[in-house]
Amino acid sequence: MKLSGSRIIVESLLRQGVDTVFGYPGGAIMPLYDALYDAPIRHILTVHEQAAAHAADGYARSSGRVGVCIATSGPGATNLVTGLATAYMDSSPVVAITGQVATKLIGRDAFQEIDVIGITMPITKHNFLVKNVSQLAATIDKAFAIATSGRPGPVLIDVPRDVLLAEADYCPDRPLGAETRKAQDSVPDHLVSAAVKALATAERPVLVIGGGVKTGAAEREVLALAEQTGMPVVSTLMGLGAFPADHRQFLGLTGMHGHKAANLTVHYADLVFAVGTRFNDRVTGDPANYSSGKTIIHLDVDAAEPGKNMEPEIALIGNVRISLAQILAALAQAARADLASWWEMIAEWRQAATSRSICPGQIDPAWLMRHMAKATAGQQVVWVTDVGQHQMWAAQHLKINGSRNWITSGGLGTMGFGLPAALGAQLACPDSRVILIAGDGGFKMTGMELYTAVNEKLPLICVILNNQALGMVRQWQKLFFQERYAATNLVPFDFVGFVRSFGIEAYKASTPDEFAAAFQQALGGAGPTVIIADIDPDCLVTPMVRPGEPIHKFLE
Repeated sequence: MKLSGSRIIVESLLRQGVDTVFGYPGGAIMPLYDALYDAPIRHILTVHEQAAAHAADGYARSSGRVGVCIATSGPGATNLVTGLATAYMDSSPVVAITGQVATKLIGRDAFQEIDVIGITMPITKHNFLVKNVSQLAATIDKAFAIATSGRPGPVLIDVPRDVLLAEADYCPDRPLGAETRKAQDSVPDHLVSAAVKALATAERPVLVIGGGVKTGAAEREVLALAEQTGMPVVSTLMGLGAFPADHRQFLGLTGMHGHKAANLTVHYADLVFAVGTRFNDRVTGDPANYSSGKTIIHLDVDAAEPGKNMEPEIALIGNVRISLAQILAALAQAARADLASWWEMIAEWRQAATSRSICPGQIDPAWLMRHMAKATAGQQVVWVTDVGQHQMWAAQHLKINGSRNWITSGGLGTMGFGLPAALGAQLACPDSRVILIAGDGGFKMTGMELYTAVNEKLPLICVILNNQALGMVRQWQKLFFQERYAATNLVPFDFVGFVRSFGIEAYKASTPDEFAAAFQQALGGAGPTVIIADIDPDCLVTPMVRPGEPIHKFLE
């Protein structure tokens, strides 16, 4: 049967199981919006295209499905860029569909024309400019396959307006292009043997897990590896939730703001088994010191990662889940190392790293995180953060259990990510309570998306840590720039008035008791709620390692 390009897109999305898309209409993309008018796909109109991309990203991370966003040509397409870059850095499967000027106008500086293919080439796994309507269906199938295969990531499809209007034969029963979904090869046996031998002889091993454990659906295998070897486990920011937070072998976050016991364990280890992590600068500090005196085993689905930031002695390239299963099978026949003395050292570090108040007499952010975790224990909660000090406090003090219960911008560190990502997560997980933790600076960037939350009647709980400052930048200015607070102290803002202008309940808390009461009220509500928690701008994220320093040398 013959369908217009716009109808082909809709039918192709339905075949991929898409039931929700995020977007903003405009001239070039108008034919697709006409096709969506009576289609069985829920369209979420955001206030800004950047939010559409972040919402699709949050939807993908919380559901494990592809998130879809739509924008028109020119500024609509360029407004997606930050969201696509965020998804790319964190390996999130997003498909973006953009309108483009008619094919005969491409390259002529037409109204709202932009080379979005050239702009997004570095921040997508792949992108397509579809100039022939007969290629549209196959291109969409291929885009979804690319977005979800191997290391996931965003894909963009740019469709000229005349292609959206043109017609072509459409076969609803065609194959979905499974040939592009081939699983990665397993790790060669000799490398498995080398990894097992290294694990068997290590006296001080540690397992470092990253976001690739989640995207590779390898949580069970990682848990089995930890328990079979008895070694301690630490997590990067992106890996949180992939290993049970209350497991006796879990030491917490590692890196610049990592827990002391976790960082000390990595520093003094004689073997690091890293799974699905980039070894980025915030994780390793001084890379030479990080790798000194230890064997590094690096397992990743992406062949570009091992050796990029850290040269491993054993590089394992393959599907993370399949490769770990191979290693587990081989370990079953190997002798288990005695790690008793290693755990005695770790126990001393754990005991020495007692928690302390960082904001005595006021709302302590560490207390706030622990209170929220305790108040929601046993409930289905998805934690979403923006970027800044609050993000690190959440990573340090929340107890994250469940891979898709922790959503944050790690690689790009995108302020403004939190609220739209929380919208997407709540739409993907209607039976869960999504709780956003944001700073006052980042929340202002996309705060208008409260309008979307109201329109969609989403029961989000938004907790804003309000220090009237760009807190993390201010912290660095305090520590490294002689307290020269250039452009980081913010003018007071009436968050309560702003929030209530949307018809949303807002609470202001300046003491722990006020916050506890407000949070309890929010948990009992059926609609969106915002809590503004006032904290001192001199509250610092501790512990902290100076950039580029060894990760065991903490600033005090």
